[in-house]
Amino acid sequence: MNMLPNEAIEFVQNLEPKVKDTKNEVILCVPYTDLFYVLLNAQGTNIKVGAQNMHFEESGAYTGEISGKMLKSIGVEYVIIGHSERRQYFAETDESVNKKIKAAFANGLKPIVCVGETLEEREEGKAIDVITRQTRLALEGLDKDLVKNTIIAYEPIWAIGTGKTATSDDANESIKKIREEISKIYGNDIAECVIIQYGGSVKSTNAKELFTKSDIDGGLVGGASLNAEEFAKIVNYE
Repeated sequence: MNMLPNEAIEFVQNLEPKVKDTKNEVILCVPYTDLFYVLLNAQGTNIKVGAQNMHFEESGAYTGEISGKMLKSIGVEYVIIGHSERRQYFAETDESVNKKIKAAFANGLKPIVCVGETLEEREEGKAIDVITRQTRLALEGLDKDLVKNTIIAYEPIWAIGTGKTATSDDANESIKKIREEISKIYGNDIAECVIIQYGGSVKSTNAKELFTKSDIDGGLVGGASLNAEEFAKIVNYE
């Protein structure tokens, strides 16, 4: 929940020249009130735009909610679903996450689905069970083609905004387990196609170490994405 429209416009204008030559995919997922302005300013650039949440119904008596159909109508391509903060503060469940993913695909949006364990779950040795269950339930009922086009973000809840980061080996191992879970259900070919990112205090100083691991395909960047220069360094990691 950051940036007014004028701040978001300035951010895109500052970011664009810094990332225009990257081979990596750049997606900005911004608050609803910034979407239209960011979409306009990102036109003709390599910056893609996503929302941070959506409702699973197309319309109806859901005051304050935004549907996938509404997002698609203004040109949004991506949507984050099941972010840990949504799960923690707004009662998101595996069931609602699954409904939202299906609604996103039904409206031509590409979902970025978040999974991750709490510190308590990690300390109790339940981390892998938690993230594989969340992955399995999130994808339930989707066919192989839809699964292949789902982006998954592994973000250990204990690492979000705390400055703590899972070691690159730990993050890679967790993502490998997520990929193995997908492989069990949908086959190895599909599992290898799924983009699985790491999120949780990603910054320019640890980007290369994380992103060069075997199973980590990118980052879901939080606080570090609020500074165009720092975010560009993450995008352009070498």
